[in-house]
Formats: sequence, C-alpha cells, structure tokens
Amino acid sequence: MTTGDDSFELYDLRVEIVAPEGAKIYCGTPGDHFELRGEMLHMPPGQGFSIYSLSAVLPLLPAKQRVTHANDWMTSDAEVACPDPNCSSRLRITRLGKRRFSHAETTAVPLPASQKD
Repeated sequence: MTTGDDSFELYDLRVEIVAPEGAKIYCGTPGDHFELRGEMLHMPPGQGFSIYSLSAVLPLLPAKQRVTHANDWMTSDAEVACPDPNCSSRLRITRLGKRRFSHAETTAVPLPASQKD
C-alpha cells in the first residue's frame, strides 16, 4: 500500500433461518434473522436468535465477510445445518453490500511502517 489509505472492506451479512415447508424446527421460526455489520450484530426489535444456532455460524462469519476467490467454497456455500440433529432447518448466510472501515478506527495496533508509505 503506497497511498497512506488504511481502509479495508467487509461484507455486511444476513443470517436467516430457512426450513422446508411444514418442517418441525426447534431453533426458531423460518425468517428469523440477524445482520452483521462490521463487528456489530443487529436483530429486529422483539426477535431473538438461538445461541446454539449462533454458535454454528459464528466461526464462519469473519471469513464470509471478506472477499474470497470465486472458486473458494466460502464464496459458494451459504447454508449451515442447525446444530440440533433433529431439526431440519438451515442457517442461510447472505452477503449484502460492502462497508468500508479504517484500520486506525478499528484497532489500537498501528499498521507496520512498510504499509503506511
């Protein structure tokens, strides 16, 4: 980087419960969702989200926020199985628009001198 620009982009994400029509599910209601904007998780007012379902998708979200190669499975695969083996729901991760962040505004750790010039 030679411009002095310390910015980077991440995708905003939407994680939504999807299930086959009429399926008995245990982790919530189809359509329940949250959005991840940067590091902040946002839910619609009055709606919850299962901590067990959240634990299934949480490790994937930072990678899903980043630009990936077209052939990378992280680019194409978008559904995660509910962690309850008796539940037929899936958690669909959808990339929304990109958001720009500044390194200096997201961490106290400075960029290495070689990246500032």
